[in-house]
Amino acid sequence: MQQQLIRDLVMESAEALDQFERDLLALETNQQDSDLLNRIFRIIHSLKGTSGCLALHKLEKLAHAGENVLSLLREGRLDPSKELVSTLLRFSDGLRKTLAEVGETGAEGTIEHAALIGELVAIEQGSTRMPPAAAGSAGLFSDEDPLFQQATPGPTSETAAAPEPGTVADSAIRVDVGQLDRIMDLVGELVLARNQIVRFAGNTQDAELIKPTQRLNLITSKLQENIMKTRMQPIGNVWAKFPRLVRDLSLELGKQVALSMEGAETELDRTILEAIKDPLTHLVRNAIDHGLETPEARRAVGKPLEGQVKLRALHEGGQVIIQVSDDGAGIDREKVLRKAVQRNLVAADEASRLSDREVFGLLFQPGFSTADQVTNLSGRGVGMDVVKRNIERVGGAVDVQSDPGRSTRIRIKIPLTLAIVPALIVRCAGNRYAIPQASLVELVRIGEDQVGTLIEYVEQCPVYRLRGNLLPLVHLRAQLRLEGSDSSGAVFLLVLQAEGRQFGLVVDEILDTEEIVVKPLGRELKGLAVYAGATIMGDGRVALILDVMGIARRVGLLNEHSASLRDAFLQDAKSSVASGRQSLLIVGVGGGKQAAIPLASVARLEEFACSHVERAGTSDVVQYRGEIMPLVDVVQALGGAAPESDSARRVVVYALDGRNFGLVVEHIVDILECEVKLHRTANQPGILGSAVVQKRVTDFLDVAALVAQSGVASFEKAEVEQL
Repeated sequence: MQQQLIRDLVMESAEALDQFERDLLALETNQQDSDLLNRIFRIIHSLKGTSGCLALHKLEKLAHAGENVLSLLREGRLDPSKELVSTLLRFSDGLRKTLAEVGETGAEGTIEHAALIGELVAIEQGSTRMPPAAAGSAGLFSDEDPLFQQATPGPTSETAAAPEPGTVADSAIRVDVGQLDRIMDLVGELVLARNQIVRFAGNTQDAELIKPTQRLNLITSKLQENIMKTRMQPIGNVWAKFPRLVRDLSLELGKQVALSMEGAETELDRTILEAIKDPLTHLVRNAIDHGLETPEARRAVGKPLEGQVKLRALHEGGQVIIQVSDDGAGIDREKVLRKAVQRNLVAADEASRLSDREVFGLLFQPGFSTADQVTNLSGRGVGMDVVKRNIERVGGAVDVQSDPGRSTRIRIKIPLTLAIVPALIVRCAGNRYAIPQASLVELVRIGEDQVGTLIEYVEQCPVYRLRGNLLPLVHLRAQLRLEGSDSSGAVFLLVLQAEGRQFGLVVDEILDTEEIVVKPLGRELKGLAVYAGATIMGDGRVALILDVMGIARRVGLLNEHSASLRDAFLQDAKSSVASGRQSLLIVGVGGGKQAAIPLASVARLEEFACSHVERAGTSDVVQYRGEIMPLVDVVQALGGAAPESDSARRVVVYALDGRNFGLVVEHIVDILECEVKLHRTANQPGILGSAVVQKRVTDFLDVAALVAQSGVASFEKAEVEQL
């Protein structure tokens, strides 16, 4: 980063000194122009400050001497005579000479400019003696001036044959960002034209056309690649201001904070970088204000007094992952829920059933804040909703994870660029659609003879077994409400990923991959969450770009509260339903023992706060989805210890005879499928038998008997035997 800043200084200073000299010459004829005087002073003042920050002390010393003279000139204590202007022009040449050496070596050289600095100091102290101008040098240099001798070597055969290499200022120019954007738009149109020509040439056998088409394709790709590079900037350009931000906030809040940054060289499109600059700033402020504890609080829990805030960026799967983390107190789940209930964001009876992901997602609601009082830093509920909105606007996603008492991690996933992206082209109901490859994991084709066996149903939701995991299926035709039905032949699956979750999108046909130019949708279509934009295909027709995140959200894949058993399969299912194998939920039942429950009747895994457990007659109950659900304490029923009164209840919601019952267990161990060889054991109520599961003896629960003996409901003997 130091070298990058030095290169920027050299390039920017070359332009600034050009302006400095033009203004000096203008000052000779317009000596009372205060704007000119102020601009001249600011140029040198900025150069002095930047060189000091970069430890370029020789450059700083020379600039400081000139700044003092310019200060007197600006204050009217010196007149801009020709002699003074000549001296200042030689001062400018001295700066250029030093900057040139810095640009070539990345560090200061050996030139001291002692004579020039002495002259500037003498002018500052009131000396009126000015050196005479050398003949033929237009009054700028003297033959005795060591700067002149070093800067103007006599011509030799060596220098004529091997001129010096250009400096950074010679090899780089500053271009208006708007101009780059216009060039990018033109390249996008060129890519569209290239795609049309390539498509046309692919349908002909004319060698005279095919050969230049291939060359056009190659040149366009190279041009596109290089233009894209001009828009790419390291994320370190945004991070550069964070050390100052962290320092100021830590002093204001009385906290000790250490900032570490990893992956500052990771490059992003300039447009995206601008879009995420403010969100990242807000997240860093939140990490210090909300995340990190005071030194006293950290000492009390045995943590180092200095808190850690870490920024990390990396490329992953065609996207950029940015993580902002801290080692603070984490997020208080219960406090978030209380605030959410107070603001009617969630019903009180549903709050305890929300997963951590859903609870932390509430932080992005407009106006939501957990701060107890409003300060100049937080408490107004403004910020996190804007963070999410800005990130999603550029096709990204944000996710929050927290380990209470230890850390909070906010993970941002964004595309490298938005202008031209590689995409997979598919067909459905005769229409073509583009899917950005950044969301694509793999392609799967299920033969016609395998459809009936490989596609199964869990709670009436189609799923496909992909290497031991059940993948929920989404039919694109149904989601877009297209006419007709899916083909009865082979099935084409696109395995897509949204916020770390995978699902299979069923399409009619997979066509090809293509680089597409993203065009925004009009106002009339912006409300359709399943589309991210449009593009023009090689034949000139428009194809809509699918929004993978929008589709996943629409079908409920990102809503854990609504995706009961399917989510359990997504996260933990491991095997097939082949003959002789059973799907089991393994739970801990106290005393180091574990038990198995048939998974077929398990509706959901829940955790209820003790405050939500009520009494109905002699039974514990909870309010669950509009009904009163009885709780059966499996641990106590099997002779284990009663749970602590203030501990949360881990509950397996079990469907029995059309009614839900909650089985209270110690903890959830695993969900698996295995072949079971059941051994009958001594008569113990609630136990069908035992088997070895994953090298451990495991009791198989007789759920009906446990429910019956608990007294929460009565069952006829015939029903129990049937189960």
